[in-house]
Amino acid sequence: MLIVSGLSGAGKTITLNILEDLGYYCVDNLPVALLNAFVKEFASRHHQPVAVAIDARNADDIRLLPETLRTIRQQIPIQVLFLTTSTATLARRFNESRRPHPLHLNHHSPAQIVAAIEKERELLGELNNLSDILIDTSNYNAGILRDKIIRLLNAKAPDLMITLQSFGFKHGTPVNADFVFDVRFLPNPYWVPELRRYSGTQAPIIEWLDAYPLPQQFVQQTADYLKNWLGHFLDMGNRAYLTICIGCTGGQHRSVYVTERLATILIPDFPGISVEHRDMISYIESNETQQNA
Repeated sequence: MLIVSGLSGAGKTITLNILEDLGYYCVDNLPVALLNAFVKEFASRHHQPVAVAIDARNADDIRLLPETLRTIRQQIPIQVLFLTTSTATLARRFNESRRPHPLHLNHHSPAQIVAAIEKERELLGELNNLSDILIDTSNYNAGILRDKIIRLLNAKAPDLMITLQSFGFKHGTPVNADFVFDVRFLPNPYWVPELRRYSGTQAPIIEWLDAYPLPQQFVQQTADYLKNWLGHFLDMGNRAYLTICIGCTGGQHRSVYVTERLATILIPDFPGISVEHRDMISYIESNETQQNA
């Protein structure tokens, strides 16, 4: 079990997100009085690693924690990860975010924020001294913090889960898109009557688009671009998912074809890629309904 604590604004929430990505079952702000019961009822019977976050909002809780940790350590292995940061850095973060410090919810002046930071530092002093892992995040961003935690816990970095999704612009751009590529400039098989009823996964459309150099050029150059830059998104450390959307007019022909071609090229380097065709089925079904009417 991992106990995560530290000064407000030092990165506790980001740390829990990182631990979740690493496979931990995370519980945020569990009262110290319930920690021992939680260990007995859940953590001791569960094979998944567990992380519990504790903060200083309840001073009485914090005073109970050292003795509680000693009791728990007699039952299961436990580590304490403590996040600290310089007072100046914390004050700047609170001023930039415009969020109140949890110990001074109704006071926002710089002097009051600093006073709240120092009060919390004092409350958490003993927990800081009991920590097995101490991380100073004063000069860290999310990516650096992620790498630090992975190294300290000897964990394996999670793979970036990539989705390639085709869609039709007339049905709206996907709201979860990280990249959007517009392929409406490619030759359009919709205007070939005998091809209209097929999708971009079927041989008649594939063979028709394969005969043009422009789709091949676009697919290869886009694949090269993604190969060069997708690794940097993983290095950022602040995301587990990436959605790449390819759009044509209706989402049946060109975008589907390009999405499938891109997947074929990218999967050897990014084996976790999944493919979705958002509008293809609905388009085909509506087409068949019109033909049968």
